[in-house]
Amino acid sequence: MFNIDEASKKSKEAMDAMMKNYSEITRGFQSIATEATDYSKKSFQDMASYVEALTSVKSAEAAFELQSSYLKSSYESFVAEATKIGEMYAELAKTLYKPYEAPFSRALTPVATAA
Repeated sequence: MFNIDEASKKSKEAMDAMMKNYSEITRGFQSIATEATDYSKKSFQDMASYVEALTSVKSAEAAFELQSSYLKSSYESFVAEATKIGEMYAELAKTLYKPYEAPFSRALTPVATAA
C-alpha cells in the first residue's frame, strides 16, 4: 500500500541531499573562480614588475637575462597553477558524480552478475 508519510519523508531526504550537493558544487566553482582571479592578479603584478625592471636595464645582456628569468618563472607559475586548477576540477567532477554513484552501482549489479 502507498504510504504518503513515507513518500513525503523520502522526497524530503532526496531534496535535502540534492541541495547539499548543489551547495558543494557551488563552493567548488567559487573556489576555482577565486583561484583563477588570484592567479591573474599575481600574473599581472609580476608582469608589471618585470616591465618596470626592464625599463631600468642598461645593457642588452642584462635585458636578455631578465627576460629569460621572467619567462622561466612565468612558465613555471602557469604550469603549477594549471595543475592546481585541474585538480580542483577533478574534485568538482567527483562531487558532481557522488549522488549518482549508488544508483549506477545498483543498476549495473544485475548486468555484472549476468556476465
